[in-house]
Formats: sequence, C-alpha cells, structure tokens
Amino acid sequence: MGLRRVPVGRPESPHHRLKRKEYAMSVTNNTKPQNEPFDEKQKRRFLSPDKKYQIFLESQTGKTPVGEILRREGIYSTDLVRIRKHVKEGALERLSSRPGPKRKTVPREDYEALKRELEDKERALADQAVELAILRKKTNGGSWDR
Repeated sequence: MGLRRVPVGRPESPHHRLKRKEYAMSVTNNTKPQNEPFDEKQKRRFLSPDKKYQIFLESQTGKTPVGEILRREGIYSTDLVRIRKHVKEGALERLSSRPGPKRKTVPREDYEALKRELEDKERALADQAVELAILRKKTNGGSWDR
C-alpha cells in the first residue's frame, strides 16, 4: 500500500499540450504566414533616446492604451519596463547632482606631467635643505653675525 503522489499546482493550460514550435508560433506576431519557418530571426531594432523618451511620455499620459503603443512601436512590455527604469535612473542621477560649477577634469598626460614636475621640485627642495643644514654646521649653529 504505497501512497500515490498527486501533482499539486496550476491546472494545465491549453498551450501545455502544444509542441514548443507550435506554441511559439501562436504567441509570436500573427501577421506572418503560418508556413514561414520558425527559425527566421527578426532584425534587431534600435530606438533613439528621443524615441524612447517619446514612448515613455506617451505611456505615462494614459490617453493611449499601453498595449496599443507596444504594438505600434513593435516593442515588448519588458522593453517598456526597461525604458521606464532608465528614465527614472537618469532623472535621479540628474536631480541628485549638487548645484554650482562642476569639477574640472585634467587629461591624463597633463596629470602625469604635473606629478613629475612636483616630484622634481620636492627633490630640489630636499637637496637645498641638506645644503642649508651643512652651512649651519659650518657657521656654528647658523648665526650669521659672527
């Protein structure tokens, strides 16, 4: 008398019985003829920052349903989520900056040249300190009046 395990969870979806290829065809763009091969890749589309911002603003106004915007622009809801995230990050970054002039950056070559010049001057100063110490010893403690 063994116990039988009964699967617990979501009921089977109607797509569960479909093969992977059939399911992909039913979910993808239905404007393609059914006899086209599934392996054909769509060209990747790059949106300009202005276009992304325009899509963001249009989706925020609420005048047009989001699904309609997504279909018209040929993007997925995850793309819209990513656009919203980037807009939020950009706004927070820009708003978090402090007012006033921004720090000026120096080119790497100039920085290295200034660093070498500083090291040379520090060496020269150390050499002069040694010479001064020798001169003070010669004059018995540095008194010039004697």
